[in-house]
Amino acid sequence: MSMSTAEDHAAAAEDSLSEDEYRDRLRDLPPSAKLVAKVLEADSPLSQGQLAEESLLPDRTVRYALNRLEDVELIGSRYSFRDARKQVYFLKH
Repeated sequence: MSMSTAEDHAAAAEDSLSEDEYRDRLRDLPPSAKLVAKVLEADSPLSQGQLAEESLLPDRTVRYALNRLEDVELIGSRYSFRDARKQVYFLKH
């Protein structure tokens, strides 16, 4: 079940973090997670493959970075509207 754009924005507003909280959560993460977060700041939502292409990191490293970002609740994911087999990732901040 997909959410409408208005529902996406409402959910994002609920999940938004202050800049300080965002930076505190990001501070202790590995460099790969910081790079993936930076790529998502510039352009999102992106799939794992798109993140690997944009960051120049291997797929396995991107997956690790995404897991770490999910662990500290800095990113969210949903199924792609273009290809429902893929998930796309976005920052919650």
